[in-house]
Amino acid sequence: MKHLRFMTVAGFLAVTALPAAALDISGAGATFPYPIYAKWADAYKKETGVGLNYQSIGSGGGIKQIEAKTVTFGATDKPLKGEELDKNGLVQFPMVMGGIVPVVNIAGMKPGDLVLDGPTLAAIFLGTVKSWDDPAIKKLNPNLQLPAQPIAVVHRSDGSGTTFNFTYYLAQVSPDWKSQVGADASVEWPSGIGAKGNEGVSNNVTQTMGAIGYVEYAYALQNKMIYSKMVNNDGKTVSPTMAAFQAAAANADWSSVPGYGVILANQPGAGSWPMTAATFILLHKQPQDPAAATEALKFFAWAYAKGDKMAEELDYVPMPKKVVDDIEKMWATEIKDAGGKPLHNAMAH
Repeated sequence: MKHLRFMTVAGFLAVTALPAAALDISGAGATFPYPIYAKWADAYKKETGVGLNYQSIGSGGGIKQIEAKTVTFGATDKPLKGEELDKNGLVQFPMVMGGIVPVVNIAGMKPGDLVLDGPTLAAIFLGTVKSWDDPAIKKLNPNLQLPAQPIAVVHRSDGSGTTFNFTYYLAQVSPDWKSQVGADASVEWPSGIGAKGNEGVSNNVTQTMGAIGYVEYAYALQNKMIYSKMVNNDGKTVSPTMAAFQAAAANADWSSVPGYGVILANQPGAGSWPMTAATFILLHKQPQDPAAATEALKFFAWAYAKGDKMAEELDYVPMPKKVVDDIEKMWATEIKDAGGKPLHNAMAH
């Protein structure tokens, strides 16, 4: 959370330090993309002088804040359905993709040593697999010395798109999970302790021996956490890598779902990471503050045009150019001021 406080303060400082004409952009929501939004915001501020004040509060909070019109944009990893977008006069588009990884705290274990599959992961979070030396885990890891240590499950306590994508995957691979828990941004967890945000889960797992949690891959990397490999839909053991996230996203038909709301969990393909997810931006079609919305669109256009390398450095996957072109055309036709004038010119990029 230290980064969040710094970024928020920096956003407010930007407002006071710059001339009155410079707007800062306000956003709130998903913690999944926070590392890349922070990186982009820093680079954008240096280039343009415009600050971004983004509150990393979870997808549920981001949806509430954009619906209440208290921020310029909301951010969510659980895409809203077409009827929800229409009801609230919102547009939705994917900004970047990444991977969700199981992270553990087991003495002597290194990142990628442990292998898990979907059904075993679901059983751990259901509380039916309770110890690290359980036969189900041993079978997947015949050469690992697994301790006879109770598993401490850590999950999200807030409404979270990371949770939505994680539980969506578990529901795909485990009939027990599907019938007992299901998939949503908030679920009735059968076991474990809750923590707020990817940050909170990271901290809890790091501080608890025998713990397991799930976080966005950038958090696992930044905090030098022990992540597991996964057995994917094709039965192949894969590591969380840019190539594995790209493989999962390769066949996505983004235009097939309203608001581009494609779920990338459990995709086929020998190289696919099974818990890949996109993260989305929500904006009002007719924003209360057209000037702030215009600045936000400029920032997003800049991130699409210039932010790919920064995204890849944090192991996020940039959106394909064809999808970006389609999104920018959508901005030009859908997002307008009260007089019906488009806030974004698709031809300018």
